[in-house]
Amino acid sequence: MTEVRSLATANLTKAFGGVVALDGATVTFRHGQVNALIGPNGSGKTTFFNCVTGMIRPDSGQTTYRGQDITRRAPHAIVRAGIGRTFQLCRVFPRMSALDNVLAAVRPAGLVGQLRGARARVEVDRAWGWLTRLGIEHLADVEARTMSWGQQKLLELAGVLMSDPETVLLDEPAGGVNPALLDRIGTLVRELNAEGRTFVIVEHNMDLVMSVSDHIVVFDRGRPIAEGPPSLIRTDERVLGAYLGV
Repeated sequence: MTEVRSLATANLTKAFGGVVALDGATVTFRHGQVNALIGPNGSGKTTFFNCVTGMIRPDSGQTTYRGQDITRRAPHAIVRAGIGRTFQLCRVFPRMSALDNVLAAVRPAGLVGQLRGARARVEVDRAWGWLTRLGIEHLADVEARTMSWGQQKLLELAGVLMSDPETVLLDEPAGGVNPALLDRIGTLVRELNAEGRTFVIVEHNMDLVMSVSDHIVVFDRGRPIAEGPPSLIRTDERVLGAYLGV
């Protein structure tokens, strides 16, 4: 059952001109766990996320989720299938309030309807709930552009969670975040995982990776070179050579 419900790829390949970003990447992320995807800059991690979530089309290979082929689906269809993601560079509406940002994330025709004032009470309550859960409810009426980078990352995550994804992909959640907010993100990931959500995290902050992850996949040059629990990855010679430069 776990295997059927996993997010997995088989021979996923993507090149940009003469540069191969993904080179036949075959990976299975474990359902119900916190998975991490690590590797040096340029190893294909974000390209992998983009292919898996339909932002770009792979040249070849396959992505499956819950046993279904999602390789050619549009991004919104992949969200409906149960996969949500954040981005390395936050995607928020800078001139909209935090509350409106979260509400916009769940309206397919949504933004237009929202600007007309067509808000369902249940959605407003859920949005407030996520803002409160992430500790930014005091910013509900504040424009996103005035928020700190870390607060914007939390806001983007709140929007993702509004779609109630079973699997959440986080692209560098620690980037530019102060230690207090970083601790909050780490705690939230573990809490949400305990409540049943699967995570896949692309991250360079090894303290965060080692503290929250159950399973780690290491990329180098567009393909996985090692995987396992943090205790094994810390001492794997291939990881030390490719990622840590030892």
